[in-house]
Amino acid sequence: MLDSQSGLAEETEPRRKDVAVIGLGYVGLPLAMEFCEREFSVVGIDTDEGRLESLRQGHSYVGDVSSERIQWALSEGKLLPSGEYDDIGSASAIIICVPTPLTKTRDPDMSYVIDAAERVARVLRRGQIVILESTVYPGATEELIAPLLEMSGLEAGRDFSLAFSPERIDPGNRTHRVADIPKAVGGVSPSCTDSAAALYRQVFREVVPMSVREAEMAKLLENTFRAVNIGLVNELAQACHRMGINIWNVIDAAKTKPFGFMPFYPGPGLGGHCIPIDPSYLSWRAKAYRADTAFIDAADRVNARMPEYVVERIGALLNERGKPLKASRILLLGVAYKRDVADTRESPALDILALLTDRGCCVSYHDPHVQILTHAESSWTSCELNAETLSDSDCVVITTDHAAYDWEWVVRSARLIFDTRNATRAVQGERSHVVLL
Repeated sequence: MLDSQSGLAEETEPRRKDVAVIGLGYVGLPLAMEFCEREFSVVGIDTDEGRLESLRQGHSYVGDVSSERIQWALSEGKLLPSGEYDDIGSASAIIICVPTPLTKTRDPDMSYVIDAAERVARVLRRGQIVILESTVYPGATEELIAPLLEMSGLEAGRDFSLAFSPERIDPGNRTHRVADIPKAVGGVSPSCTDSAAALYRQVFREVVPMSVREAEMAKLLENTFRAVNIGLVNELAQACHRMGINIWNVIDAAKTKPFGFMPFYPGPGLGGHCIPIDPSYLSWRAKAYRADTAFIDAADRVNARMPEYVVERIGALLNERGKPLKASRILLLGVAYKRDVADTRESPALDILALLTDRGCCVSYHDPHVQILTHAESSWTSCELNAETLSDSDCVVITTDHAAYDWEWVVRSARLIFDTRNATRAVQGERSHVVLL
């Protein structure tokens, strides 16, 4: 991977022309729209025909992107949804935003990234910029992606630019517009960094250049930081329960300190595509260097066990009321991994649902954003939420604190509530039947 002083380095300001975004999920689609709204023409590539057809019809399936924005981009000729990699041949830049999950043994699953890189290699041409935004382990861009792309006969850093830039999308949080979040980027050579940074400066308010491995590690640090701190408060929540202390009040008190403390909150477990997964990418990679990640691994174990802890608490609450867990009617409120999104990936509610079902419970769920749920070869449909549904349940478990719920009504209507999110904190009046995590 040579750093040419006369080729790529000379043209660090890409012309405003086609950009290809591969993977039109919660990362790729918002990014594609940001480029569209800055006078780029975007070819959006996805292997999911359902997604492509939805976009062609002007319908968004990502909560942070309105259908109106999609319809505008289509009408202006700014967005071309496609399943054909041949359509990216004229793009000045190719941005890869495909999933990087874990295998069943919790090792990095790079199959989606490998597939995308191999397909890009078949159409790659001299002068293009390729940027990976999918979370990977440190070294993956240089050691895995570059060789795959160089099967084209072109060399990274000499014939095309190659860089990594961590996505910083927070689904459901509209406080920060994508373009206002600083964009870290690192290339496999200085000229690659310059080219990728020049592209992103046309969209993002601030661009932070660095080396490629620093950029890869920065993404893992951001989410490992959250996972470890959530693991800490989850462990403290269990200890506080045994000591008869309200962990939520403890956190509220601690966060009044104006320095040296950042609040994190306990919950039924970790969900989503980043926080439960990224620390495993880091610890997996660290093993190759004989580096110890015991702190990270301990937090992962605490977080992974939270669904089991929730089920144990439900069983204890029912037992106190003379009701066995088996055959009890349990209603879960919310199965998405976080509030106000429809994404159920890695959601702890799925594990809680499966654990309760295995124990012989009659489990139903309601989620305003998830009408049909499939997990562990079983399917459920969101039930109708009314006063009768709430009062007939032996225990209502709040697993996701969606804003659409009327918590005062829920508290008034249910017989027993186990609130794992402190969603009912503002409800006044009789609360003896409400139990917090």
